[in-house]
Amino acid sequence: MTTPADPIPNGSATATPTARNARSSLRNRILLGLFGYTALLSIAVVVQGVIVNEHAEHLVWTSLMDTELDHFVERSRLDPDYRWTDTQALNLYDDATRPPPPELRSLEPGVHDEIVVHGTEYVALVRDVDGRRLTLALDIDDMEHREFDLALTIAGSAITTLLLLCAVIGWGVHRLVRPLSNMARRIGTLQPDRAGQRIDVPESASSELVVIADAVNDYVERHDRFVARERAFIDSASHELRTPIAVIAGSTEIALDQPDLSPATRNQLGRIHRTARDVEQLISLLLVLAKDPKRLTASSDRFSLDQLLPEIIEDHRHLTRDKDLIVTLAPISPCEIVAPLPIVQAAIGNLLRNAIENSDRGEITVRLEPEATVVIEDPGHGMTPEEISEIYTRVARGGREGGGIGLDLISRLCEHLGWNLRFDKAERGTRTTLVLRGSQ
Repeated sequence: MTTPADPIPNGSATATPTARNARSSLRNRILLGLFGYTALLSIAVVVQGVIVNEHAEHLVWTSLMDTELDHFVERSRLDPDYRWTDTQALNLYDDATRPPPPELRSLEPGVHDEIVVHGTEYVALVRDVDGRRLTLALDIDDMEHREFDLALTIAGSAITTLLLLCAVIGWGVHRLVRPLSNMARRIGTLQPDRAGQRIDVPESASSELVVIADAVNDYVERHDRFVARERAFIDSASHELRTPIAVIAGSTEIALDQPDLSPATRNQLGRIHRTARDVEQLISLLLVLAKDPKRLTASSDRFSLDQLLPEIIEDHRHLTRDKDLIVTLAPISPCEIVAPLPIVQAAIGNLLRNAIENSDRGEITVRLEPEATVVIEDPGHGMTPEEISEIYTRVARGGREGGGIGLDLISRLCEHLGWNLRFDKAERGTRTTLVLRGSQ
């Protein structure tokens, strides 16, 4: 059977949840950018602080050590008997009289920071004076520990400030983006089959949001006007066509009642009569599409679907005359539904016609399952899933396949009435499933 492989959707095509979740929101992108900028700025400030601190520390040590060593050299020149007295933190070494420890002996002239001697950290000033190498060493171990504690305090303060700043940024971005998120959510709830929809924005909305809302509202209004014009045209054209078609059908019925007709003439009149009935069905379906789905409930009928199916099958048995094909109805249980009777007849009849016209030989089985579900299985031509999918694509784009009113119109009717139409590959042919929603 020439049918699609996927179910006909009950509504307009929208992005799937997976596709939506694959894209990050504008709020998350802004937050990620601001958080990254804040983190980089914090790191830059900390690095700059460390560099400035090290440079300032070096200047302090240089100034302090130069002052002490200059004082010693000056006093030694004025008083040859002057001797340096070491303190608990400051020591002076002379290569001639008091060699420095091995860790200080290899240092070049200048100030050297963070020199470890016997587990204690020193800053040393090395200078060559009158052919002697003097080394002044200052114990800074306690100050380095305090500096480390101070660095931990500053790092903790910086991290705390960064976290607080991120929280404030998150709150601010949420407030700024919330109107846009609300508008996007409202746009996502718009339904193509519902008229009079609008996107309202608060008085405090930004000018960009107002522009977006106005553009969406203008599009929705033009869509409503287009749908109204389409329905009015279909309704008018369908009503105009019903009268001549009814005349043709009535005249052929009267002519077929004449007993003196030749077989050839009777055959041609039968074809005219069947074609007129098909056109009447088409007009009825177009009238249904022209109506609002809410108005269809008032014009629906309560009838037994289990009694309707045998009638539909009998009306289509003549199509199997020239084929090695039979149509059987599986045992069914009573089932009552509330729906437009002509539309149900046309929909099931068209699906059965397609099954017959696209099958070579074998048996077509019609079943009535629970929840007003009609299943038609045909032997078909043994199509592959790829071939069925290709046919579905053509049908979804408006292509006509086989006789009858066409699967494209049937699919639109199912969408319009909230029914579900599904096509699956069966063991040999195709399985068509029509769920008539609203059954009672």
